Amino acid sequence: MRTRLTSAAAVIAGATTVALLWTYATPSSGQTAAYRAPRAADGRPDLNGVWQALNTANYDLQPQPARPPLALLPAPPRPAGPGLSRAIPVELPAPAVRALGAAGGVPAGDGVVEGNDIPYQPWAAARRKENAEHWLERDPEIRCFMPGVPRATYLPYPFQILQGADTVLIAYEFAGTTRTVHLKEVPNNPAPTWMGLSRGRWEGETLVVDVTDFNDQTWFDRAGNFHSEALHVVERYTPVSPYHLMYEATIEDPKVFTRPWKIRMPLYRRFEPTAQIHEYKCTEFVEELMYGPLGVVDPATRQVNK
Repeated sequence: MRTRLTSAAAVIAGATTVALLWTYATPSSGQTAAYRAPRAADGRPDLNGVWQALNTANYDLQPQPARPPLALLPAPPRPAGPGLSRAIPVELPAPAVRALGAAGGVPAGDGVVEGNDIPYQPWAAARRKENAEHWLERDPEIRCFMPGVPRATYLPYPFQILQGADTVLIAYEFAGTTRTVHLKEVPNNPAPTWMGLSRGRWEGETLVVDVTDFNDQTWFDRAGNFHSEALHVVERYTPVSPYHLMYEATIEDPKVFTRPWKIRMPLYRRFEPTAQIHEYKCTEFVEELMYGPLGVVDPATRQVNK
């Protein structure tokens, strides 16, 4: 009995510690964080390091239960029988993901959208649903395209912030993507781009990044959430402990949404001694998908048969 009580007390104490740390790391609106980050050479907060989001936002920005693979096909209804009073509709994974089994499933997630509402215009809500139904054919991530902003932040890969006096470079592991946050005035991009044009400024402890000049080719997640070329994102990176940044992104697109909306999540510092970003040049993994039949290797001659 004493062992059980000791274990229970340890669990309660641990939960209380976590709750206190979370309260410390996430001040309520209108409050000033007690934490003051170490300073860089120019006196600004030092955000240098390898960071990573640990959530399910890349699957879906909004809450979702654990479920089968995203690509599903209708199947004949399961007939009534023992335990079933009526036939029920059934969906099966699409052939392209069926072999993945449980590894292709979608984990449950709490969502990162403030208020849990993405305010689509009616036509755009229908388009989002259609995107989800055609995820395998449409999601730019599958084809290894640059992920855009803010999606690059919460892909399931680390990224590195390299901070200078006039610029901040953010290097993402996925697809070798990089972006430069300009802290001095720069002209607009001559053409829309995948990662947009990032202009930054400091507001106290927070790096604020205003991002424009996007193309319309990226998504926000695998659930089909999308935007137009009118996308405007304002990001906020705020250090809240030696090991956490609080990340916020306000999203505005008058062609797709009825009002601006916001996502919010912590980013975690990778502080193991070997922390670094690695190469993930995924284009070579999807050449067949992107460029059509490339042939197969003959095991006897090790030559490509066209």
